[in-house]
Amino acid sequence: MSKSNDSLMQRRNKAVARGVSQIHPIFVERAENATVWDVEGRQYIDFAGGIAVLNTGHRHPKIIDAVKRQLEHYTHTCFQVLAYEPYVELCERLNALVPGDFEKKTLLVTTGSEAVENAVKIARAATGRAGVIAFTGGYHGRTMMTLSLTGKVVPYSAGMGLMPGGVYRAQFPCPLHGVSEDDAMASIERIFKNDAEPRDIAAIVIEPVQGEGGFYVATPAFMQRLRALCDQHGILLVADEVQTGAGRTGSFFAMQQMGVAADLTTFAKSIAGGFPLAGVCGRAEVMDALAPGGLGGTYAGSPLACAAALAVLEVFEEENLLARSRCLGELISQRLRALAEADKRIGDVRGLGAMVACELFDAECKPDSALAAKLVGMARERGLILLSCGQYGNVIRILVPLTASDVEVQQGMDILAGCLADC
Repeated sequence: MSKSNDSLMQRRNKAVARGVSQIHPIFVERAENATVWDVEGRQYIDFAGGIAVLNTGHRHPKIIDAVKRQLEHYTHTCFQVLAYEPYVELCERLNALVPGDFEKKTLLVTTGSEAVENAVKIARAATGRAGVIAFTGGYHGRTMMTLSLTGKVVPYSAGMGLMPGGVYRAQFPCPLHGVSEDDAMASIERIFKNDAEPRDIAAIVIEPVQGEGGFYVATPAFMQRLRALCDQHGILLVADEVQTGAGRTGSFFAMQQMGVAADLTTFAKSIAGGFPLAGVCGRAEVMDALAPGGLGGTYAGSPLACAAALAVLEVFEEENLLARSRCLGELISQRLRALAEADKRIGDVRGLGAMVACELFDAECKPDSALAAKLVGMARERGLILLSCGQYGNVIRILVPLTASDVEVQQGMDILAGCLADC
C-alpha cells in the first residue's frame, strides 16, 4: 500500500507525544541540496533548512562521503573512554575559527540546548557566581536551564511551572518595538539595582542575531557596550551562535562582525551539515574551570558528527560559502524590500548575511500572526517550505541552504510574492 502524508499523520498522532510539534503536515521521502520530496512524490523548495541546520544543503556529497568513510572505522567509543582524532582535530579547527585573540579550548556535545547548558556550568565554575542575565525574545533551548534563559513561555515552558531561578531578563534592543540600545543597557542596570549585584552574575547570554525571537540584529555598538559592562564587573559574555554560526550571517560566526569577542561561544545546528553536533568554545582558562568528569556525555562529539563537521569546514573553503552567504542575503533582502515597497503589511526587512526575515503588520500597525501563518500554509501548497518566528509569530524567516542556486532562490521568492499578493 502506498504511503500518504495523511495516513502517516494519523499514525504519528497515535504514537508521538503531543508536545512534539510539527509545522508542516508532510513526511519527507528524500532530499537533495535545497529540494525535498514528500512520500507522495511532491517537490518543495526548502527555505527552512531544518531550522538553520543545512547551510551546506541536504546530503552534500563531500559530507556524505566523509561519514561513509568514518563508518568503516568505528561509530562510537565514547570520547571519555577511548578518544579519537576527529574530535581533537575539530576542536583545533574551532579554536582557530571562533573570534577572540586569546588561547581557546573546546567542548563537543550533541545539541544546542546542551551547549548552552554547559556554557552556564562553565561560567558558574569559572566565576564562582550563580546568576545569569538573558534577554527578552531570546531562544536558548528546551532543557530546564535553557528554558529559564529562553524569553518566551508559550509554547516552550507553558504548563511546566516555574523554571530554575537565578536567571534575570534584560531587554533586547529592538527600535521597531520601542526598545533602544540605551533602554536595553538601562534594563541591565535595573537588574543590578533591583535583583542581583554584578558580583552575583556569572554570565550574560545573548544571540548576536535572535533566531526564534525574530531575527533582530544586535549592532556592533551594542555588543561593544555589553563587552565593556562585562569587563567592568568580571562577568563572562556568552555568545549563543547556535543559529548564527557556521556561516549563516556571512562570517563563520556572527561575532566576527561585532568588533568584540565573547568569552564563551556556543555552536550547533549547521556545524555538522545535518548530523547532531554542538559545543562550547572559549577562553582556555575559563573552559578549564571544571575538573575532569565535569563535562562530557555518552554521545558527545560523535565520531560520525565530527567527520561531518570537518567536511563542512572544507566545503566552506572550497565553495567560498561565506561570500555566497553575503550574496544570497543581498538577493533575498532586495526581493523582500521590493515587496515591502508595494505592500505596507511588510513593516520591516532585516538580517545579517543570509539570515533574513520580514515582519508583518495589519492595517492598524499591530503584529499580524494570522497573515504569517496563512503565508506559511499557502506557500507549502505551492511548493515552498517556510518558517515563521518572533515574539508575536508575525515574522517570516528565510534559512535556505547557502548551496541553493540563484534560480531556486528566485523561484522560492516568486512563490512567496505570489502568496503575499493573494492573501
